[in-house]
Amino acid sequence: MNTPAPANPFEQLAYNIALQIQDGMIVYVGTGLPMVGAMLAKKTHAPHITLVYESGGQDPWEGPMPWSVGGAATFRRAPMSMEMAHSFAMAANGFVDIAFQGAAQIDMYGNLNTHFIGGDFHNFKSRLTGSGGGNDLSSLSETFVLVGLQDPSKFPVKLDFLTSPGFLNGGNSRMEAGLLGKGPQSVVTQIGVMDFEPESKRMRIKGLNPYCTVEIAQACTGFELIVPEKVEEIPAPPEDILMVLRKEVDPHKIFIEFPPRVK
Repeated sequence: MNTPAPANPFEQLAYNIALQIQDGMIVYVGTGLPMVGAMLAKKTHAPHITLVYESGGQDPWEGPMPWSVGGAATFRRAPMSMEMAHSFAMAANGFVDIAFQGAAQIDMYGNLNTHFIGGDFHNFKSRLTGSGGGNDLSSLSETFVLVGLQDPSKFPVKLDFLTSPGFLNGGNSRMEAGLLGKGPQSVVTQIGVMDFEPESKRMRIKGLNPYCTVEIAQACTGFELIVPEKVEEIPAPPEDILMVLRKEVDPHKIFIEFPPRVK
């Protein structure tokens, strides 16, 4: 039997996302690698999770990898289909255990920007999609996980615009603002997994992927990361998990191809 090729950065990222999910959770899934990680979790260690998609599909049957959270596969033989407003209301009513979100920018307190890059609201360099349901999920979910590719421009000291709240200004500021839930649980990137220091709520390194170092993590970040005394070594995906990911979850390599295909 041929030994499979080692996990590429996107496959490692998807595996790390899957490990954030515990069996029995209600999981609000985002487009891209969060879908891959959630589906991988359901096929491996967490078969009893419920997948909730932004566009309204609730726990569809297994099927092909959707292109987005609004794809037809997210409704495949689903027991329920909701309007988007009702789908977001599940978070407000306490029915979402964990949500996954991406962003153009993430700051040291886990706040997100998906509005614009550069300039100001009326004179920007690049206009982005806006909040969508991002603010609902970050404000109302029990907890959420941030997902992205880490570099200094995407992890700046100051956001160009605050779209969705993490821990706001750190400390108790999120709770004092009256937001629900516990705030961001972790940040999953191609570098590894970050979490947040309990008192200051500043981002810190929790674990690093194979071949990554603290120095690499800091070089990929625009602000100073907290470094604990012990940094976990995140293992590469086992061969059996890697085969499930490649052959069952995303066999057409819609999201796990690296480098990504030009669309």
